[in-house]
Amino acid sequence: MNQNSIFIVVQQAYLKCAYECFDRRRNQEEISNCVEHCSVPVVKSLQHFEKEMAKLNRSLVVCQDKFEAAKLQKIRPEAVNEMEGCVHKAIEENLNTLPHIVERMKTAFNIAN
Repeated sequence: MNQNSIFIVVQQAYLKCAYECFDRRRNQEEISNCVEHCSVPVVKSLQHFEKEMAKLNRSLVVCQDKFEAAKLQKIRPEAVNEMEGCVHKAIEENLNTLPHIVERMKTAFNIAN
């Protein structure tokens, strides 16, 4: 199950929950509160995903900071090559991390394979 599948499962659960909120016996406020309650897992999943992406982005920011520091010193012509190497390494490490992120998200939202 990939990242998109996780969001599809969360969205399906939201839509099912929201659909069940529309009951003729409920007034508009009750329906609205029910739908809002249904959106909590979606909001939490987006926040969780953003937190995971921020962790991955941090390594790229480190590369950029190193490059900017070298550029300001104007004594490191090889800084561009070092930045490319840093970015390549960060991307490789992030790709290796993605399956673990997916597993953590599935665990956080109780999603089975």
